[in-house]
Amino acid sequence: MEKKRNEPSLNRMYDDFADLWTLISNLEDYTEEADYWRKVLREKLGSGRHEILEIGVGGGHNLYHLTGDFDATASDISEKMLAQCHELIPDIPLHVGDMRTVRLGRKFKAVLIHDAIDYMLTEEDLKQTFATAVAHLKPGGIFVTAPENFRETFCSPSVDHFTNSNDETELTVIMYAYDPDPNDTVTETLFYYHIRTKQGLRVEQDRHLHGLFPLKVWLKLMQEAGFTVEKYPYPVHDDGREAYLLVGTLI
Repeated sequence: MEKKRNEPSLNRMYDDFADLWTLISNLEDYTEEADYWRKVLREKLGSGRHEILEIGVGGGHNLYHLTGDFDATASDISEKMLAQCHELIPDIPLHVGDMRTVRLGRKFKAVLIHDAIDYMLTEEDLKQTFATAVAHLKPGGIFVTAPENFRETFCSPSVDHFTNSNDETELTVIMYAYDPDPNDTVTETLFYYHIRTKQGLRVEQDRHLHGLFPLKVWLKLMQEAGFTVEKYPYPVHDDGREAYLLVGTLI
C-alpha cells in the first residue's frame, strides 16, 4: 500500500517508541492469554520441558509466562524489540529475522506466533510464514497462532484507548482501526501517542497495516502447508468477539 502525503510512518511502535514498550503493552495483561497457550501445549506435547520457538516475539510478554514450563527460543524482525525481550527474558536465545524467511537450522516441538501474524498482508505472506513453521518443527510437532481478527469478526471503524504510567512517563494511546478497502485483505490502525514527561506533553502518530482473512482461508492455508488444524476457543478480548487459537499438528 503506497504511503500518502501526511500519513505517519509505519510501525514506529517497534522502532522509534520501542523504549516505551512496557507502557504500551502491560506484561500482566498476558497472564490469562498465556494460560490458554500453556494448556494447548500441554495437551498436545505432554509433560516435560519441551523446546519451543516463538516467531515475532516482540517484547516477549506472552513468552515470558511460558518459560517456566518450556525451553524457549525466539525471533523477531525488530532488533529493538528483541532488546526489550532480552531485558525481560535474558536467558533465552534470540534471533533477528522476518517470519516469512527466517531459518534457524534447528527444529522444535512447537512453533508459536502470537498476534504478530497480523502483519502478514497477503495469502502469499501467510503461506511463506506457515512454511517457516514447518521448517522448524519436528515430526508431529505443533504450530499455534492467534490472529487478532478474522474477516467475520472485524469491526470497522473501532476506537480504543488506554493510559499507563511509570515514575518518569505517562502514556495515553488512542487507536483508530478501519478497513479502507473491503475488497482487499489489508486494514489500517492509526495510533496516537500522548507522551507526558517532566518536560511536557508531546503527541506522536504511528500507522500499522494488518492482514484480514476469513477463518476458512486460515484453515485452508494451514492444511495446504501440511497441518491438521483445530480451533481452540480463545475468549481473551474485552469486546467478547469470537476468537480462536489455531493449532496445527504437522502430519
